[in-house]
Amino acid sequence: MGTTTSRTTTSAAEFVPQGADLAALRRAADGCRGCRLYEPATQTVFGAGPADARLVLVGEQPGDVEDRQGEPFVGPAGRLLDKALDEADLAREGVYLTNAVKHFKFVPAERGKRRIHKSPSRGEVVACLPWLHAELGQVRPDLVVCLGATAAKAVLGAAVKVTERRGQVERVDDYDVIATVHPSAVLRAPDRDEAYQAFLADLRVVRAHLGE
Repeated sequence: MGTTTSRTTTSAAEFVPQGADLAALRRAADGCRGCRLYEPATQTVFGAGPADARLVLVGEQPGDVEDRQGEPFVGPAGRLLDKALDEADLAREGVYLTNAVKHFKFVPAERGKRRIHKSPSRGEVVACLPWLHAELGQVRPDLVVCLGATAAKAVLGAAVKVTERRGQVERVDDYDVIATVHPSAVLRAPDRDEAYQAFLADLRVVRAHLGE
């Protein structure tokens, strides 16, 4: 009976311990069965960073490297993010990094063992939102930066368009929010240098807003 229930669950809410600190949330997330994405994934990839961070960066979901290593933003997009944070004078050590969805969604390549990223559905994002809300409730940041459309829709609502609102400061609940592109979009851009400079400009808005 327990197995059947876990497979049909459509929200992580029942797996999130109320009032738990980040360490306890991370442990609990390892056993989350709030959607079906846990089944093919290697592991849950929870957020990482200081519990008192003023800045939280929210991405879409872990990628292939993150799924294998169990930490957010340690793959190619993470390396680009590190470079941009450094150039914007934002120390990664002071940032809490997480994703809207905590499991890697992928499809296998037609040949070989490569796993190809697939964007999570709206239902999967909504199912995972209790974890993000719990993280934000514990960290209580001054500013949340949404990296890409999935993160922006998770925090700002399904109708938001990053292209129309990127770089703008908005107020949500107890923290300010700025939306920008995901660093993976910079890596895929036809003109990577132009896309990187635009991304860096958004991070400099973040730095200025924090007053650092």
